Amino acid sequence: MLFKSLEFKNAYGQKVKIIEIPVLEEDNTYRFMIQMCLETFIAKVYRSRNVRSVYSFREYLKKTLKWPVYEQIFKTDILKNNA
Repeated sequence: MLFKSLEFKNAYGQKVKIIEIPVLEEDNTYRFMIQMCLETFIAKVYRSRNVRSVYSFREYLKKTLKWPVYEQIFKTDILKNNA
């Protein structure tokens, strides 16, 4: 899976970076939901006075999405026999 990051200055002039944003295919059923969650998260970070400079979108999704949906988005192939 591909990930992208986003850098901007928040409302208080602090440089902020959001990492681990998943890049989904055009026909993926979760694309719209991820886009709406990202917009909500960016708005939340933009207004935040927190001194953190790096935020993980993946961790945010882990807290906000239901676990089966999270697993479908970030599914990892399990290697058999340590291969």
